[in-house]
Amino acid sequence: MQLRTAALAASIVLVSAGAAFAADCGGDFEAWKQRVEAEAWQQGVGPQGLQAFAGARIDPKVLQRDRAQGVFAQTFVEFSTRMVNAYRLKQGAANLKKYAEIFARADAEFGVPPPVVAAFWALETDFGAVQGDFPTLDALATLSHDCRRPELFRPQLIALLQLIDRGILPADVRGAWAGEVGQTQILPRDYLEKGVDGDGDGFVDLRGSAPDVIMTTANFVRQLGWRPGEPWLEEVRVPDDLPWEQTGRDNPQPISYWSGLGVTDRDGAPLADNGVPGGVVLPMGRKGPAFIAYHNYDVYLEWNQSFVYTLTASHLADRLAGSPAYDPRHPDPALPIDQMKALQELLQARGYDVGKVDGVLGSGTRDAVRKEQKRLGLPIDGWPTLELLARLSA
Repeated sequence: MQLRTAALAASIVLVSAGAAFAADCGGDFEAWKQRVEAEAWQQGVGPQGLQAFAGARIDPKVLQRDRAQGVFAQTFVEFSTRMVNAYRLKQGAANLKKYAEIFARADAEFGVPPPVVAAFWALETDFGAVQGDFPTLDALATLSHDCRRPELFRPQLIALLQLIDRGILPADVRGAWAGEVGQTQILPRDYLEKGVDGDGDGFVDLRGSAPDVIMTTANFVRQLGWRPGEPWLEEVRVPDDLPWEQTGRDNPQPISYWSGLGVTDRDGAPLADNGVPGGVVLPMGRKGPAFIAYHNYDVYLEWNQSFVYTLTASHLADRLAGSPAYDPRHPDPALPIDQMKALQELLQARGYDVGKVDGVLGSGTRDAVRKEQKRLGLPIDGWPTLELLARLSA
């Protein structure tokens, strides 16, 4: 609890320093480190944190991973089938039982259901088994010095030095390439601001204490905007004549509205009206699996902006809550990566912002596909097909 109180003042200072951090990047690394050291000292980092920072080095592997971001071409069915596996379901059920009292306390305090926390715990590190092997100090120093996104990473670097200085993390802590640490991969600033002492030992240990991990993750999810007592995802069956232009996460409607259009639950029974509006999402188009995504699903996107990852995490939470596996149905084949790149180039040439031409079906590409489907009189489901590529090529 002491950590959370101390973090409040630290976070205010870090926010005010963000603009200055963004303006200082690149150049001689040792000279840059001296300037960061002065900033860290002003932020209250003491000798132990500064001594650790003196040994920070550039890690070329971190830059390689950063530049490769977005090269993710698996479909939802491919990714979710691989990630929602028998091991994670078995271990998830075991951990929900083993730590039932802690999960119940987290639910009572933060309103986040146990399966939601357990799903993030599973996907991020297999319940702590694989926490990453990148030296966190080097990773954040590298990304802060690099001029691509210093405003994002320099506050995290300062927060890490504060954690090291207070003895909460060791100087040689290891984690993910982008600086996340612990069993649910929390960034240092979130560690400071949202860390919860779940086991009552007066110390927040997100690498070795399951109670701390569970309580902190629930606190983090709640602060991302989770609404207690509301659903997050529901598998549905959609009719062949659904007005596809009305689908999408950003078009929430009352359940009664979707029922009126012929949307049913996965077994064909009428939808139960839970009083919460939701949008019909079709990760692989109108012929693939279908879900209603509610407000709480948007919280997953605050955690990770990948649509495929977040839908998988949401479904894993459903499975851990007792739901069956979804029906993959029979979607049109996904475009191979070279054809996806060709499609993105065609969309870009028409003035759409698809982001990086990388063969990945991101939100920018999906939005552009929907607009071109509408222009061409095709079903507006956001799923790129060979027919769409051929029409645009012609």
